[in-house]
Amino acid sequence: MKILVTGGAGFLGARLIEALLAPTASDLLPPDASLVSVDLAPCPIDDPRVVSHTGDICDPVFIKSLIGPETSLVYHLAAIVSGQAEADFDLGMRVNFDATRALLEACRQQGQAPRFVFASSLAVFGGPMPEQVPEELAPLPQSSYGAQKAMAELLINDYSRKGFIDGRVCRLPTISVRPGKPNAAASSFASGILREPLAGEASNCPVPLDTRMWLSSPQTVVDNLVHAARLDGQALGLRRTLNLPGISVRVSEMLDSLARVGGEAARARVSFEPDERIQRIVCSWPGDFDIQRPLQLGFRGDADFDSVVRAHQHSMNH
Repeated sequence: MKILVTGGAGFLGARLIEALLAPTASDLLPPDASLVSVDLAPCPIDDPRVVSHTGDICDPVFIKSLIGPETSLVYHLAAIVSGQAEADFDLGMRVNFDATRALLEACRQQGQAPRFVFASSLAVFGGPMPEQVPEELAPLPQSSYGAQKAMAELLINDYSRKGFIDGRVCRLPTISVRPGKPNAAASSFASGILREPLAGEASNCPVPLDTRMWLSSPQTVVDNLVHAARLDGQALGLRRTLNLPGISVRVSEMLDSLARVGGEAARARVSFEPDERIQRIVCSWPGDFDIQRPLQLGFRGDADFDSVVRAHQHSMNH
């Protein structure tokens, strides 16, 4: 029995691997099973059950070598982030779409129909939208990243319909607060305007204060990804896509949380220089979702945004 995690060396992938190695996930990863991390860099998790493979997921031969009859569960997290995919269309298509199809084909050729958990994004939505997005709203992405994720979603639904895989598409909220450094994601500021000020550093907010975001803490996203693998595929039915729970919060409210948790001095470290490129992408995303079905299926959200900021502050001090 084997679990495969693409993007296993990344921030989210490494946290997911840690969660899968915990005793509470022994139903997914029994003691005699192995976990394979695939990324451009080695997995940072030091555990005898983790096998780290470095390589290009755009190489179908490399991907095919990683999938076997013993592969029972695949987490596909590897991706080119939104800003980078918008700037380099060809790279985004290769990594976000072509590699996903190659991975699905490798699963299909084994004939075992593994459970397949795909990390998608709220960026699949765009254009005119109601205040709260219903689950059945059709995707209309306004970025190349969103389009690539939407195309991959359709493939996963069809491969599931055909019985090639047992897929679950998890549209992740924007993750905040991410530790580390800013990245090329258009939503990177959603962590930067909290993380840097709490660390005593300046940060810039590139979008209007009334921009509404759909946010989730890193731990809640990881918990929900683990839960997605436990779901019975029949409970999902024909609709394999799920808008994972988040918190609907305006940027101004995020900064209010920053002030309550870190003090007014922290909030004062945030400047406001607009960036049209980031606004064009982020402001096309929805800021609130109807999550009745995911909640009924056992997914959960954060209690409130203050608790998210406090959790990050606590992690900084330990």
